[in-house]
Amino acid sequence: MVECVTNKKVLTKGNYAIAQAAVLAGCQCYFGYPITPQSEIGEFMSGKMQELKRAYVSAESELAAINMVIGAVSTGVKAMTSSSSCAVSLMQEGLSYATADELPVVLVSVMRGGPGLGNIYPSQGDYFQATKGGGNGDYKLIVLAPSTVQECVDLTYKAFYLAHKYKNPTVLLADGLLGQMMEPVEFYEYPYPEIDNSQWALSGAKGRDGRIIRSYAPLADNQCVFLEKLYEKYKLIEENETEWEEINTEDADIILVSFGSTSRNVKTAMKELRNRGIKVGFFRPITLYPFPNKRLQELAAKTKKFVTVEVNMGQMVNDVRLAVNGVCPVELINKGVGAPPSAAEIISKIEELI
Repeated sequence: MVECVTNKKVLTKGNYAIAQAAVLAGCQCYFGYPITPQSEIGEFMSGKMQELKRAYVSAESELAAINMVIGAVSTGVKAMTSSSSCAVSLMQEGLSYATADELPVVLVSVMRGGPGLGNIYPSQGDYFQATKGGGNGDYKLIVLAPSTVQECVDLTYKAFYLAHKYKNPTVLLADGLLGQMMEPVEFYEYPYPEIDNSQWALSGAKGRDGRIIRSYAPLADNQCVFLEKLYEKYKLIEENETEWEEINTEDADIILVSFGSTSRNVKTAMKELRNRGIKVGFFRPITLYPFPNKRLQELAAKTKKFVTVEVNMGQMVNDVRLAVNGVCPVELINKGVGAPPSAAEIISKIEELI
């Protein structure tokens, strides 16, 4: 098992990086069920959490795991689970309940091929699952998408912070490639302020009035009021937490848009196309929700075309098209599952488009 080492770079697999970062972020409880390609997260936690006298449970199912997390975070502590694709599907009801209950659940989703059981190869086919949701009702999950093993650390820290800051389930959306690859990373102290949960957490009344956390609202008017309040929160998240990376967009005729590990090949392709005299820019949403709609709208007024590159059959491309709103064309370069399109393949496709 890899040890938590801070303030120096170590060679670490993506899954171990996420697990170590969760520990350093102060995660007190981990509940999970093994599934490739994220099983190393639970493996690491099974040793480290017990060593630190924190809670670790290998749940009997993913359904049990998400409900254990709901129970733990209702007391105000930091808790998480991790899973992959078809298994995250089993958690959708729990995520809907956690959103309605306004609970700071952290879920790490390491995507694999689908639909159904699919296979263990990398994929980005769960973009819809994470950003649109499979549970019932009007709700949003905060979704963060790392592109490097270092960002697996950085965004795991941020996932815990945002979940507790906004009392909203937060997803770290990685993929099988990122979970299994090894890169030098630096671990450091949790950089965010701790959030005071004492005003809502269930900790025993101890002489004060009791508290209830529930999602059931028997009267339609009450539910409408609650939904309005929930969407005011989502608007606040969009205003304050939308994050992206962009390079060479100021004069770009074509802007390549991608997320996660696929962005690495896209960035390489952009640099080579620039060397060939083709004005190509690069744009990477880091928060998939909130999605950087406003910035894409601004760029649409200056560029001639967007091209999204994804390892799925075309999912994020729909959000880019909605953001651009017909101002300029949006094309798709994709592969269904497996290793992302290579830089050479992306370059060839762009040259065809122009």
